[in-house]
Amino acid sequence: MNLGRVADHEPRSITDEKRNAAVLVPVVAHEDGHHLLFTKRADHLGEHPGQMSFPGGGREPGDDDLWQTALREGYEEIGLRPDEPELVGRLDDIRTITNYAVTPFVVRIPDREYDPDEREVAEIAVLPVAGLTDPTNYENERRDHPHYGDIVIHFFHVDGYTVWGATGRILVQLLELTTDWRAPERIDRYVDTDPDLG
Repeated sequence: MNLGRVADHEPRSITDEKRNAAVLVPVVAHEDGHHLLFTKRADHLGEHPGQMSFPGGGREPGDDDLWQTALREGYEEIGLRPDEPELVGRLDDIRTITNYAVTPFVVRIPDREYDPDEREVAEIAVLPVAGLTDPTNYENERRDHPHYGDIVIHFFHVDGYTVWGATGRILVQLLELTTDWRAPERIDRYVDTDPDLG
């Protein structure tokens, strides 16, 4: 991964959504290549239960800014201490169906065991970038979204996990910025509508 491309990226901000949120996009350096840390959301959560996500959540009144939101959520969800992440840069803000503008912060984090908060996180998955960029692990759908119109949903299937929805959109930009991988133009299937697109 060429993380310098993230550092040089001028991110697009979204300022007209009702709520703001932030996530950490954690990069872990292993001997066999870069990996990304994901959380699997607990099944009892009201929004996106069971889905793969990056550590993060909604901004709270006590947060000075969205970077503080991301750090707080990283500590709460996986026990990542605020002094551990090394900020690389930001990706573009994205909109979610739950009316959030989400700001993704790409960070380097230590290669260690993390402690999921079982109230929010069912498990932690550290997935290889090599697997995420393997064409045999990718598929997509074109859907008619009730709010955003005609959109493409990306699915990454690695080590028994599926990354898709809002997290999949963040992942696409990260991989296209930092690797030679590009989202294929072909569409694997068409779906009329789906209320839970992430």
